[in-house]
Amino acid sequence: MSILRVQDVGLSRNGHKVVNAASLTLPKGRVVGLVGPNGAGKTTLLRIMAGLQKPECGHVWLGGQDMAQLSPLQRARQLAFLPQEAEKPSLMPLRAVVALGRLPHGQTHAQAANHPTVTHAIEATGLQALQQRPARYLSGGERARMALARALATDTPCILADEPVAALDPAHALGVMHLFANLAHQHGKTILVVLHDLSLATRFCDELVVMRDGAIVTQGPAGTVLDDT
Repeated sequence: MSILRVQDVGLSRNGHKVVNAASLTLPKGRVVGLVGPNGAGKTTLLRIMAGLQKPECGHVWLGGQDMAQLSPLQRARQLAFLPQEAEKPSLMPLRAVVALGRLPHGQTHAQAANHPTVTHAIEATGLQALQQRPARYLSGGERARMALARALATDTPCILADEPVAALDPAHALGVMHLFANLAHQHGKTILVVLHDLSLATRFCDELVVMRDGAIVTQGPAGTVLDDT
């Protein structure tokens, strides 16, 4: 069973194919790694899959529905997108920022901040001791974990994460990948994660998708895929 599927999506910039006829199905309960060199089109494909970038051709289905027919609120309840670039640091305390993940469910202020999912997200990312600290005074790695916690607080069936461990030290990177594996295998979440660290990719991903020059060139079990590329 798939939660998210793209078929023959494409997008060009300045006459150059950034994403070229890409097709991908994300199964439920799996961690899928998206790998490839810089400029391969990975971030653009993720943005298309998240409904943030309209493709020139092809289709995207989320939960069996045409994404083009879904409202931003409907998308936000089914899919959390974790961008590579960090948001501008806020003076809001960390817990309040994480609680923004409850907005798609109509929960705000104290109702959101006290929601059990917010507490679980903060605990899962190891941020309990920092939850009252203004986000502006967090380190880059701490802000990266805060952004992940905010995505987790939405409690969507699908998470798209663009290089979520790039700003983290090795211990926290391992923790995040263990968390993704647990969310997929124990809770049935669908995770698509862009990675440059192939050791993490082969250790934690159930399958890998390799992009090059805007196209998906191969996909399958990690060991097989990397042996063939």
